Amino acid sequence: QAQFVESGGGLVQPGGSLRLSCATSSSIISRVTMAWYRQTPGSERELIASITTTGLTTIYGSVKGRFSISTDNAKNKVYLQMNSLKPEDTAVYYCNTQYYTHTYAWGQGTQVTVSS
Repeated sequence: QAQFVESGGGLVQPGGSLRLSCATSSSIISRVTMAWYRQTPGSERELIASITTTGLTTIYGSVKGRFSISTDNAKNKVYLQMNSLKPEDTAVYYCNTQYYTHTYAWGQGTQVTVSS
């Protein structure tokens, strides 16, 4: 059974917005820091946002000021709000824990393509 199911990706024009969702289990989201990552072909998976169990968020790298992360523990979901999208944001986006990626298998991810 997949522990992370990402959705919400798609094709969007530069400057547009998307909200990604990640469905997971209560046993994970309630206990560990969750995170969003992205990966482009030939590149390492990149950490872009994290949120602790107390709601403290950190945004990393080039997406600072444009992306935000949140959780809905009642729905066992993690969200990534992406605004002011750029072509270089094109990637497959994944969620997982921040510190236990060797423990929890990666999901299929969701493709985000930013293009006019």
